[in-house]
Amino acid sequence: MKVLVITSVYALSETDRNGSFLVESNRHLVQRGHGVEVLAPSYEGSPSHEVEGIQVHRFRYFPRRYENLTHGVGAPNRIREVRYLFIALFYIVAGLFATIRLCRRRDFDVIHVHWPFPHGIWGYAAKRLTGIPMVLTFHGAELLLARKFFFVKYFLRHAVRHADKVICNSNYTRGELHRLTACSALVIPMGTTIATHPVAPTRDKPTKDILFAGRFIRRKGVDILLRAIPEIRQRANVHLHLVGGGHMELPWQEMAASLGLTDEVTFHGVVSNERLAELYAQADVFVLPAIVDDRGDTEGLGVVLVEALAFRTPVVASAVGGIPDVVIDEKTGLLVREKDPAALAAAVTRLLLNPVLADRLAAAGLRHAQSYFDWNRITALVVDTYRAATARTSMPVDT
Repeated sequence: MKVLVITSVYALSETDRNGSFLVESNRHLVQRGHGVEVLAPSYEGSPSHEVEGIQVHRFRYFPRRYENLTHGVGAPNRIREVRYLFIALFYIVAGLFATIRLCRRRDFDVIHVHWPFPHGIWGYAAKRLTGIPMVLTFHGAELLLARKFFFVKYFLRHAVRHADKVICNSNYTRGELHRLTACSALVIPMGTTIATHPVAPTRDKPTKDILFAGRFIRRKGVDILLRAIPEIRQRANVHLHLVGGGHMELPWQEMAASLGLTDEVTFHGVVSNERLAELYAQADVFVLPAIVDDRGDTEGLGVVLVEALAFRTPVVASAVGGIPDVVIDEKTGLLVREKDPAALAAAVTRLLLNPVLADRLAAAGLRHAQSYFDWNRITALVVDTYRAATARTSMPVDT
């Protein structure tokens, strides 16, 4: 089949990690013999290009200086500023025309829309004009917007009714969507975005390594982890590695300094896939202290947790959003209450001081990652969904 993937964010180069799980998903589709093209917005004037041999069509929607709505911290964070609400209108219109133009020029079998608001508008219009079936994938952020804006809720209900198939990235997202639309969506997660391999733990390290990786935005809860480190240090020598970038980087650096953790915390910034793999491999514990932030946003899934499990690294995470799909408490890792530094410190310390428990959870986590989050399984489910969507649109209509 020939598939058009519509998304708000996609890698700008071979080394860019924006939308990395979509890059990986598309790579596996191509390996199975399917044709994939991507439609994504430009970033500061970036032209169309290829990533791993896949054509990425970039559309312009605003002058270069302000053409940064969707990368970095993400659109839900950008639109806190009034000017970005204005820019978003141009984004929607430009994307609509780009989608229609591309679908008329190419012979696609399926349109796969990620983050259905506002991109479902484009997919729906193209479907009406060309008859190409539309598959929607919800990642969670669009459902946050639906809680804030009635018109988003109205449109998402409309988009779901006219979609040929609907996918959610986690059971949490499916539950939120069902509350909004009563839709019975499929749950198809995302797998790892870097090359992974299980690593044997090193028990005689004088200093244990704690790792966090992800965007530096409020809902990641890194401030909770920083507050937990002094308590962890009372029981074990540790060093915290923070990987990523975003608008909260400077405030979190200042917090680390105010807590006297300058020598115990390293901010690595955005790193290459190879360097990230090295950090996963050396980590004694991976921590995702996610929260429900002040806008109600939280983790839709937590792919970094899947990557940590695939390295056979013990994990601790907050019991929010889609995280329980990855971390099954006391089976594949430890879950704690959100926004609770003491609970987080206790769980991390428990793993550091109990190697038998850490090994048991890490082994079970590896099996979970290799089965439920296996890309071959995921890709097969996606292809089956495409075929079902195509069969649905080809069925004769009763008169």
